[in-house]
Amino acid sequence: MAKPPPSASPLASPSAPPSPSASPSASPSPSASPSASPSPSLLSASAQGASFLILLQVASRLLTFAVNQVLLRFLSPALLGISTQLELYQVSVLYFSRESLRGALQRSGGDNGEEREGTAEVTREERNGAASLHDDTPAGRAQTVVNLSHLSLALGLPIALSLGRLYLRSQSAQSVVLATPFLHTSLRLYGLAAIVELLAEPCFVVAQHRLLFRVRAGAESAATVARCLVTCGVAVGAARRGRDVGVLPFALGQMAFALVLLAVYRWHMSGVAWRGGFSMSCRRIASRLPSQYILSAFSRPLLALAASLFLQSSIKHLLTQGDTLLIAALSTPADQGVYALASNYGSLAARLLFAPVEETTRVLFSNLLSSPTPSKAAVSTATSTLQTILHLYLLLALVTLSLAPTLAPLLLSLVAGPRWSSSGAGPALAAYTYYIPLLAINGVLEAFVASVATSTELRRQSAALLAFSVGFAASGALFLRVLGWGARGLVAANAASMALRVLWSGWFIVAYLRRHGGSLRVGEMLPARGSVAAAVCAGAALTRLPSGSSDLWGLIRGGAVAGVFGLVLIHAERRFLMESYRLLQSKTSAAAADAPKGSSEKDAARA
Repeated sequence: MAKPPPSASPLASPSAPPSPSASPSASPSPSASPSASPSPSLLSASAQGASFLILLQVASRLLTFAVNQVLLRFLSPALLGISTQLELYQVSVLYFSRESLRGALQRSGGDNGEEREGTAEVTREERNGAASLHDDTPAGRAQTVVNLSHLSLALGLPIALSLGRLYLRSQSAQSVVLATPFLHTSLRLYGLAAIVELLAEPCFVVAQHRLLFRVRAGAESAATVARCLVTCGVAVGAARRGRDVGVLPFALGQMAFALVLLAVYRWHMSGVAWRGGFSMSCRRIASRLPSQYILSAFSRPLLALAASLFLQSSIKHLLTQGDTLLIAALSTPADQGVYALASNYGSLAARLLFAPVEETTRVLFSNLLSSPTPSKAAVSTATSTLQTILHLYLLLALVTLSLAPTLAPLLLSLVAGPRWSSSGAGPALAAYTYYIPLLAINGVLEAFVASVATSTELRRQSAALLAFSVGFAASGALFLRVLGWGARGLVAANAASMALRVLWSGWFIVAYLRRHGGSLRVGEMLPARGSVAAAVCAGAALTRLPSGSSDLWGLIRGGAVAGVFGLVLIHAERRFLMESYRLLQSKTSAAAADAPKGSSEKDAARA
């Protein structure tokens, strides 16, 4: 399961939805050339991109976390549940409008090292002439990406109106929801924020296409700060005046996010477009094969690819957001708020670490394996990267499974207060921690599948996802309605569905590597025996902590156990950790050595 998009509002993240670019991809574009040996600069750029995105997620989530603690004092579980529903509305508008287009554009191929940072400038004559927008030039390729991204706005307007009406009709029997102050105004603001965010889509896809991670980090950081300030300011101001404004603070905060995101993207990308000789608006493109373009603007192969991805990405979105839809249908807004809080804290690691890694590896795998016949060097590099990430994720799984079920509820009681811990959020959060390792592993496996799968294979994945979604709905109804497990039952249904997705993706990757002369070495991915033994001992030690003590004292004792466990884990995995560090250092050094002679030190570091 993928992670929440950058547009997610504070607290309103009931599950771990996909990142903005976390869309599946289909078969390689017809213009893809056979893969050469992977360049160190590509690997370095991907690693640097992951670092930027992780730092962005850490900074924004820490700020959001601080704001959340303020908001929790002014929110009831019912209001949090309603804000979760509105967040799902906006996420769905964005996903159905742009994810299939993003998936197609990711497979269109990236630019070279100079073009990534926008340093490949064109002359005035080229900028003003038709040659600058020929589809076999860098400017023409960028314009192709820009033109197609504008279609997301054309899709977003009817989707926003349709889903908004559908939401109001679905809540006709929920008097608590309809009686919420400013509900209709908040719904309109969420829809308008989605449209404004779609206006920034051309800037996003060009930044992604050219690996301009600094631009994206700056835009999303500024937008996140604006959202937190507006949301917190409106909520606190209304509480001091004794006014009940419902979920209006969340809606206004989301609107601030979209406006700032658009402004910062436009500010940065207008210069990139000018230097590159293309436009951020829709323009005609010259081609040796005019039949490959509709209205001389929209690439016919990319449109066909996006159309084939739409059904698959829609099913994936419904499966990803299935827990939110299911709990909305089978529980009250108060119960939805409890689950939203538990899953929001439980999936914090997914949003901080897993989502940026998944997004960056998707770009890396797409570049390495874009050809139907990738080179052995490219397959080897992709395989070793996948094995390294899976090994790290399994180490994190040991830490999560041994420490989090005991410590997470204690931390929630201190952070959110007794009002929320007594509502059942603690046991739900403890159950959610068992689900996190599956979430991480599935993310990187599906990133690999999305990068190499053909149209036929994507249809098979769609059928499998549809079957898993039906099974998830059936098991969720059983756990919620029949067995009465509440939020814990929903987590169990999610875990079962996610395990099936992991198995399907693993089977696909093994078959793909076998066809191209590669293989996954399972032994190299598994943690050392000492690591497993230390995890078992740490988990047993935490369960034997004396009950009845304060939450703070329990956390202190648990922190001591975790510290000892961490030292043992580092010692047991020292060889793997050192090899991973040396590999990253060697790729970075090789990338710097490949920088053009005479370039500045800054340009070399950037490459």
